[in-house]
This record gives sequence, structure tokens and C-alpha cells, in this order.
Amino acid sequence: MPDADTTTATPAGRKRLVSGPGLLLVWLYGVMVVGAVSRSAFQISTEFDRAPLAYSLSAVAALAYAFITYSLVRGGERARKAALVCCAAELAGVLAVGTWTVLRPESFPDTTVWSQFGLGYLFIPVILPITGMLWLRKRRGE
Repeated sequence: MPDADTTTATPAGRKRLVSGPGLLLVWLYGVMVVGAVSRSAFQISTEFDRAPLAYSLSAVAALAYAFITYSLVRGGERARKAALVCCAAELAGVLAVGTWTVLRPESFPDTTVWSQFGLGYLFIPVILPITGMLWLRKRRGE
């Protein structure tokens, strides 16, 4: 019976996306899930009327982070493609919201995860999707 290579395949035969640097990517996305979910859940439940747009955008960011984390852990080509599309959408969101918060800060009485390109999160929100897309493109066809 041939030995299964558990470092490159998941139980369902899907190729893993979290080996090597991909593991750090999953960890960082996981941290962002916790941060964005915690922030948005608290703000939506306690002060939603103060800045509904900002708090809703933080919740959208949390959903994007959770989906990408799940896709990376799940593995396989479909998950890789889905994560790649979601990373591109995440980057578009960060750039749009970041630009909006710089040019029209009065539109946001409070910050979002993506405000000023993720300034409050050490710019990780703008760096992470770029890194994710590069990693996922590298993993294509492996």
C-alpha cells in the first residue's frame, strides 16, 4: 500500500494550500477574522446608529477574511480559485474604502478595518490580499 503524502493532500485528496508560507497566511487571516468579527460585532450591537456604514464595512471585511481562511484550510483547486477571487475583491474593497476615508473622512464618523488602507491594523489589510494573491497564483496547478 503506497504511503500517502499528508503534507500535500487533504483527506479528500485536495491539494493543501497551507504548507510553508501558506501556514503564516492562514494564521494572519485567522487573526484578522478574530479582530474584524470582534470589532464589528461589538460596534454593531452597541453603537450601530453612530456609524452604520463603517461598522457594516467592518463586518464585510470579517466575512471576507473568514471565507479566505476557510478556503485556504479546505484546499483544492476550487478553493484556491475562490480564495483568489475573494482576495482580489478584498483588495478592491481596501483600496476603495481606504481612498474614500482619505478623501472624504467626514463620511466615516468612526473607522473601519479598511480605513486609511488599514492604518489601524498596521496596513495588514492592504498587504494581506496582495500576499494572498501572489501565494495562490504560485500554488496554481501544483
